[in-house]
Amino acid sequence: MNIPQRFLNLNYYLQKYLGELPPPPLHPASRQPVGPEDLTPLFPMELIKQEVSVDEFVDIPDEVREIYKLYRPSPLIRAKRLEKALKTPARIYYKYEGVSPAGSHKLNTALVQAYYSKKEGVKRLVTETGAGQWGSALALATKFFGLKCLVYMVKISFEQKPYRRVVMELFDAKVVPSPSKKTRVGRSFLKQYPRTHGSLGMAIAEAIEVAAGDEATKYSLGSVLNHVLLHQTVIGLEAKDQFKALGDEPDVVIGCCGGGSNFSGLAFPFLVDKLSGKKPNRRFVGVEPSSCASMSKGEYRYDFGDTGQQTPLLKMETLGSDFVPPPIHAGGLRYHGIAPTLAFLHQKKLVEAKAYDQVSVFRAAQEFAHSEGVIPAPESAHAIKAAIDEALRCRRQRKAETIIFNLSGHGLLDLKGYEDFLAGSLR
Repeated sequence: MNIPQRFLNLNYYLQKYLGELPPPPLHPASRQPVGPEDLTPLFPMELIKQEVSVDEFVDIPDEVREIYKLYRPSPLIRAKRLEKALKTPARIYYKYEGVSPAGSHKLNTALVQAYYSKKEGVKRLVTETGAGQWGSALALATKFFGLKCLVYMVKISFEQKPYRRVVMELFDAKVVPSPSKKTRVGRSFLKQYPRTHGSLGMAIAEAIEVAAGDEATKYSLGSVLNHVLLHQTVIGLEAKDQFKALGDEPDVVIGCCGGGSNFSGLAFPFLVDKLSGKKPNRRFVGVEPSSCASMSKGEYRYDFGDTGQQTPLLKMETLGSDFVPPPIHAGGLRYHGIAPTLAFLHQKKLVEAKAYDQVSVFRAAQEFAHSEGVIPAPESAHAIKAAIDEALRCRRQRKAETIIFNLSGHGLLDLKGYEDFLAGSLR
């Protein structure tokens, strides 16, 4: 099987089959749709073009595809031992993105963003990271393309996951716990919330302030925006070809949701068949932590993407840009909102949302590790929990459905969470 040559743009199909696109980002002052000039301080022009594109496909640069060869195509694995343990007639598959050099799916977009930044003459990328999967991926991508990297890591994850920080520093990235005293907005957070564990919204605000104040620096984002979801569709495109070779097709597609890139990357290529009417009964399930469930509990409205209220206004399901989630171990899912495109799909009832507490999620992760031998990242364990529940439903209903979930990364650097789970100290 070959690596896809193009990314799939879901907006093309939304326009074709629904005649409607997700509402555009708005300038917070004028309340008018943002233009390229509003985004150029933050992003390279090619990524801005991809953000608003309605072309069916976007070419993957040859230089990026060469690096993809280190780990792509990623394997589609049937979890037969898990099926046997659950005594289910369902067929359970997982797309395993943990085989990437950075350990997760995040490298898929990090390489593209670093490539276009380098091409435009950018010297440094600045970003935020929760659990550290995105920060690790961008640190590696910037090293491959000869850029500097600055990462604001959410404070609780900085403390819980020290070896993710080591990975970033190994690739010469500078890592700062957020909120910090290094930015104006960081100092304001510390004054307002002196005992805060931090949040992705706070870390985003710090990174944006740095990018906006330095012409040689651009901001890089690991989720939420259209161009990021676009780059992740390489996952689902591969999975469709792999299923075709197996002579099977999924009935249920599952992924964890923080900002939405993991779920969207797997789901969007399969969602095309639902939009076209080819697979009208195919289900799509986005899984969240119950303590930060933006799709399940949030309001669908315009809100800022960061706690410092510096970004354009995004139409999304949100808990509020000032929401600070509890310090759960799935740091990559501790975001107050969801990708505007994913929120739009949820509102249209094309995507379902489920939310679980972290104890039940870690229990599902242990069951998966016992049967399949893979220790999943806590974020991915949310998808595993949903896949197990769907498989048990199939057992009750005596249905032999096909289930696929995205195992977005391994959990070998998340063992503090597993230690707390085994000790019974998880809240």
